[in-house]
Amino acid sequence: MNQKLEKAAFGAGCFWGVEKVFGELDGVVSTAVGYTGGTVPNPSYEQVCSGRTGHAEAIEVVYDPSKISYEDLLEFFWTHHDPTTLNRQGNDVGTQYRSVIFYYTPEQKTAAEKSKALLDKSGVLKFPIKTEIAAAKEFYRAEEYHQKYLQKNPGGYCHIQLQSAKISHILRAERGLKS
Repeated sequence: MNQKLEKAAFGAGCFWGVEKVFGELDGVVSTAVGYTGGTVPNPSYEQVCSGRTGHAEAIEVVYDPSKISYEDLLEFFWTHHDPTTLNRQGNDVGTQYRSVIFYYTPEQKTAAEKSKALLDKSGVLKFPIKTEIAAAKEFYRAEEYHQKYLQKNPGGYCHIQLQSAKISHILRAERGLKS
């Protein structure tokens, strides 16, 4: 079977929870947590936590576009964190916890910008969206103990803030899909 796989990357706060929920989606082939968007090569967790590397805690998603679309991944991203807070998700505060979509292709950039503009214009969120949309840079895989952390440590904490189902309705309607 010759399947064409694609990559996506998102920052939405603590990468443990984001990896867990994205990894459960049908069509997602693999996930990895790591650091991207900054200037320091091969940073450690401690360096990223200092806030001085410019990196975000992020997940890299490898997916099968014949089973799940990039737009579906964007919808999931928007509904599984608070995109209206700057450098914060729950108790996690700092630039490494920023909301960010890292695009790999011009098509991903266009889709991300379109979804953000649509949601901002809709007024479904109480505050303006702070999510950054940036070209994907090198993705530095986090230390092994961070990979699949919540699967290995089911009692572990990582804040996921579910958003209104109206977000899905708006994004799906734009694509001519039923909610």
